Amino acid sequence: MLRRGWTWLQNKITTKARNFVLKVLAAGPIPRHVGFVMDGNRRYARVHHKAVWQGHSDGFVALRRILEVCLRLDVKCVSAFAFSIENFKRSEDEVNALMKIAEEKLIELSSHGDLLEEYGVRLNIVGRKELLPEAVQKAVAKAEEMTRHNDRAILNLCMPYTSRDEIVTAVESCVRNAEDMPDEIRISEDDIDAQLMTTLGGSPPLDVLVRTSGVKRLSDFLLWQGCENTQLQFSDSYWPDFGLLDFIPIILDYQRKVWTRTIS
Repeated sequence: MLRRGWTWLQNKITTKARNFVLKVLAAGPIPRHVGFVMDGNRRYARVHHKAVWQGHSDGFVALRRILEVCLRLDVKCVSAFAFSIENFKRSEDEVNALMKIAEEKLIELSSHGDLLEEYGVRLNIVGRKELLPEAVQKAVAKAEEMTRHNDRAILNLCMPYTSRDEIVTAVESCVRNAEDMPDEIRISEDDIDAQLMTTLGGSPPLDVLVRTSGVKRLSDFLLWQGCENTQLQFSDSYWPDFGLLDFIPIILDYQRKVWTRTIS
């Protein structure tokens, strides 16, 4: 009983300290849109002698943890790269495990009284949803419908997704829209931007792109959305280990650069 009480007290102190730090950070400029390449789940699993599926499951726990941090900072949009179209080339066992985890976590995230409802978050599944197993598609439809009325923040869960596929799809939509026009077909950057999956979901421009696990590449994620002022941040932590202490320097660096631009 005493041990349980001590654990509760430690968690309470930790939560209070976290909330205080976030309140201080929130006094400065905060990015409206943060994207995460959630890399390192498999390497994390190997280091901790876990099955690969456990690494991916712990990765979803990390997403929930960092999403709450972002929401407390009043970040308006979070985009997370959960599954690439290219990931279908992985082993059947790993893909099936990922799909099962996705189904379970989608239902959990969108359930009554959970995180998305508490913070008024609208969930958008961004990508080729028709490539997902039927059970996952049903979970996607239910989760999106249950959060459709939320308007305080957005979570883009990108699965299965690649940026090149998103751009091609946007161009195809532009061409179809232009076919009914009598004049010469002209497609501008604004036309393509208006047809992007993230834009259609109401997402603001991307301010910060974070990749974990020490790998420094973009992996075909939000390539169009990355603009002149998008800040790239790379963390050495594996995604399941990524937390507040990893995120604080990223926010501080964002604030420093914003203030520098403002002064200059």
